[in-house]
Amino acid sequence: MPCTVDQRVDCDSAVQQITLSFSEDQYFDHLISAIEDAGTGVKGQQLLQSLAQFSIEREAEIEGICSTNHQGFASASSQLLLVSGQSRTLMNDIHAISQSTQISTENVARDKKASVESRAIRQNIDEANEALRDGLAVLRLANQVYDLLGRKSHYSALRALDELQEVHLLKITKFKIADTIRKSIPDTKKLIADAVMADLNTWLFRIRETSQFLGEVAFYHTEQRRARHKDRAEKLLALGNFKLNSAVESVADENEEFDILDNEDLQVDFTPLFECMQIHDALGQTEKLKVDYASTRRQQKDLLMPPSITLIDPEGSSLSELLEGIAGFAIIEKATMSKAHGLRSLVDVEELWVSMCQTAMALVSNALSEVTNAELLLKIKGIIALFIQTMTSYGYQVQMLDTFLLTLFDKYAELLKRRFSDDFQEIVSTDDYMPMPIHKSDEYDKVVNVSWYTPEKPRQELRFPCVLPFSQMYPLCCIDIRNFLNQFYFFSDDHFQHLKVIDDTLKSSLDELLCEKVCQSLVDRLSTQYLGQIVQILINLEHFETACQELEQLLVAARSNASAGGTVVLKATEDFRNSKKTAEKRIFELVNSKIDDLIGTAEYDWTASTLETEPSSYMQTLTRYLSNIMNTVLLGLPTEIKELIYFDALSHAATMILSLPLSPDVKCINPNGVANLSQDVEYLTEFVDTLKNPILKENLDELRQTVALMQAENSDDFYDVATRNKKYGRVDAMNGPMLLEKCDFLQTLVLFEAKMPLTVHRLTHAVQVPVKPDKLTALSSRFGMRS
Repeated sequence: MPCTVDQRVDCDSAVQQITLSFSEDQYFDHLISAIEDAGTGVKGQQLLQSLAQFSIEREAEIEGICSTNHQGFASASSQLLLVSGQSRTLMNDIHAISQSTQISTENVARDKKASVESRAIRQNIDEANEALRDGLAVLRLANQVYDLLGRKSHYSALRALDELQEVHLLKITKFKIADTIRKSIPDTKKLIADAVMADLNTWLFRIRETSQFLGEVAFYHTEQRRARHKDRAEKLLALGNFKLNSAVESVADENEEFDILDNEDLQVDFTPLFECMQIHDALGQTEKLKVDYASTRRQQKDLLMPPSITLIDPEGSSLSELLEGIAGFAIIEKATMSKAHGLRSLVDVEELWVSMCQTAMALVSNALSEVTNAELLLKIKGIIALFIQTMTSYGYQVQMLDTFLLTLFDKYAELLKRRFSDDFQEIVSTDDYMPMPIHKSDEYDKVVNVSWYTPEKPRQELRFPCVLPFSQMYPLCCIDIRNFLNQFYFFSDDHFQHLKVIDDTLKSSLDELLCEKVCQSLVDRLSTQYLGQIVQILINLEHFETACQELEQLLVAARSNASAGGTVVLKATEDFRNSKKTAEKRIFELVNSKIDDLIGTAEYDWTASTLETEPSSYMQTLTRYLSNIMNTVLLGLPTEIKELIYFDALSHAATMILSLPLSPDVKCINPNGVANLSQDVEYLTEFVDTLKNPILKENLDELRQTVALMQAENSDDFYDVATRNKKYGRVDAMNGPMLLEKCDFLQTLVLFEAKMPLTVHRLTHAVQVPVKPDKLTALSSRFGMRS
């Protein structure tokens, strides 16, 4: 039985250790340990046997010792007996102790078991406490996330959530709460994203509400830059060649620092936007933010645009509010692109800008029809120009707006033409067509300053009141022309890139007004029968022609660099020149008509029995009329025109007088009739001599020679070529024989019958009829007139 032998060996070894202990504590430790080991089963008996065996061995050893030394042995025996008794006592005690130890061992075992169990419980409790602490830390951090959300510390909340997910949740992964919290993390992140988007939307709303004020501040800043640039240009003329927003102007104004987004009137904080970008970048939702932000800005752009605007507000508030809102919106977009890198692309920003500009142009175009005042349209242009200059300074493309200004300019030019057309028509229709009286020197100065007029006398020689040759309409039209020019160029103030268009449109519009509203209106008034009014119209046309020539030079000087070079030719100059000829012809018609009326009253008795002692009354009236109109009605005309009128009037009078005896109703004329006619012709000749112009007298040559032929004693001289050319060269070849026939009807009849073939031969072959020169040729060359 190997097991039993091993146990006995163990017991013997234990007894040996007990007996060999060096100290009492060691002795009791070995004893208690042996008792504890032998407390159960057969091992206890074996321990007792080992102890008994140890005792026997000791007794045998003692007996051996005693046998060698009896005395000693006896003594030892006595001691041994004593020891034996004590040993028995001790054995009893040991037995009792063994029992007690066994009981204690059982108690100890029971206590140890309880201790082990309590240690496991304690460990469980410790683990539970640790888990509870970790769980509380997780819950505390989770609550902190929501607290941070409540305090709008979104990024801190997100960082706390990441810490919760990456660190603290790993410690409680075996608990269901960890799974619950883990599942709630995406919702919490969405909650953070929604919260930060809500803040961003609030910021965007405030930005939208601030956009108009932002644009207003930007407009004001641009106006200040204009004023500073104007002041610098006045001090240094070279700077006047550079526009606002040019490189030179920017350098000159660089000392005036101004932050449109952070100044004493306005501060725009981009923190909500930056935080939102940071959160979405941490969440990996940057692209989603870009899409949402772009969508929101497009919606805000649509809300910024009203369905319609009005332009008839004198202050232009409707248009200003629209453009200020667009400017503020666009400035925010540029600032966002600059500060929040990657959020807004240049394409997105330009797309919104183009869309807003197109909508604004459409709104203005739709409202233009209600604008009927050029000054109001000029204010509208000024607002748009301010908008263009402001947005140019922020790097936006404004070509489409520059092009749109052409539409405004066309409307502006149309309104100006309409207004000045009405003014010109009113001036022309209300003019008295009388020379303009001037009562005071200051009135004279004003008229000379506004009119293109060169006085014949120096101002110092003038005596007031005086009369100017033109009527009141001329200086009034000159004032309107100057205002028209100035108001046209007003459109180029501040900002307008199409200056050549202004030059070309001004020329065509001015031509149209002068030709149609002034020149044509004056020509239409030539139909009047009042000679004085026609004369005044001719004088006005003369001055308007001069004004047009001056205007051509003025337009050349005022042209922009874009259209510089060459000359300016107004069609109106030629129209006024041609209209002068029309007026002259009309004067000729009226004068000739009056001459016709006067000569029509002639009552010649061609077979009178006596001679008249005085010229005919019609002749006296005719000369008096010619003298009067030249000294009154035609007095203001230039000398060459007056002489031309005289020339035509006398020529016409001579022709009409000559037609009297040629009338078919006159059958015969006696010498008295011829003498009376000759007396009137001589009276007319004397009147022409008083005019001291030999050329005028040439108009009477045919009449005088014809009368001389009628009085000739030998009428055959008319049929002699040499004599005829010398004495009757101006007499018409057909009228001469006719008048000779009437002068002596019976004698002429006989002679005519006898000499008919010879007369015809002479008239057709022998007689060289001198060609009568054009009446106006000599006069034209004398007065420098063009044919």
